Amino acid sequence: MSTTLQGKTILITGASRGIGLAIAKRAAADGANLVLLAKTVEPNPKLPGTLGSAVAEVEAAGGQALAVQTDIRDDNAVAAAVAAAVDRFGGIDILVNNASAISLTPTPMTPMKRFDLMFGVNVRGTFACTQACLPELIKSAKAGRNPHVLNMSPPLSMKEHWFKGHVAYTMAKYGMSECTLGNAGEFRPHGIAVNSLWPRTAIATAAMQMIPGVDLKLCRQPEILADAAWFILTSDSKTTTGNFFIDDELLAKHGVTDLDKYAVTPGTKNFIPDFFVD
Repeated sequence: MSTTLQGKTILITGASRGIGLAIAKRAAADGANLVLLAKTVEPNPKLPGTLGSAVAEVEAAGGQALAVQTDIRDDNAVAAAVAAAVDRFGGIDILVNNASAISLTPTPMTPMKRFDLMFGVNVRGTFACTQACLPELIKSAKAGRNPHVLNMSPPLSMKEHWFKGHVAYTMAKYGMSECTLGNAGEFRPHGIAVNSLWPRTAIATAAMQMIPGVDLKLCRQPEILADAAWFILTSDSKTTTGNFFIDDELLAKHGVTDLDKYAVTPGTKNFIPDFFVD
């Protein structure tokens, strides 16, 4: 099995900043082709990073990049993005469903517009992008190119405490994980891997910065997920599927145990834990 992503074409949603961009840059270092999907093309003072700046960073890291402004809630936009990827790079080998919407609000404080956004992006968007990429992933499998789908979503844990504070958000993230569970079985006959990846600790992203009370100095950097994702995406798609990986556990299995380089503040011992990890 290849231990590089060189020449692979990887479509990543939510790729203008944060975790999506970090995964793209790690793949670019191998010489991969990156198809970057996001909505942001104009700079936003609250959320740094645009598709244009992401392309520049990915190409500086060693990859080729195609940016496609896409709202993944729009079926036609998703189909157009897939078509653009195929037109530019000849196919798609890997899909990373990273785009996500978050609102850590109890039921009375969750407007239905926000509920619809989370379900539209997290659940429907993941399903729609997977569905749209599937024909190309099947072609990739037939060509022996080791196709993967990676959903940035948590392990499924049916415990009340993961739901009671933010029912809508938990359902929306678990919807992504249910895609992993179902699609892994559905796509196994094709040789297409479907896995989830989730962090042990809170990750310092622009979205996290907007949540009141979060101290980014007690978080890890997105690169920990980028390195973990690399190990998944270079694994054998026929045998590594249907897993809900946690970043530090996966890295440890590959001999990466010194995680201090991923800390926002090196030397930190007590990080803010992420949700959904028992």
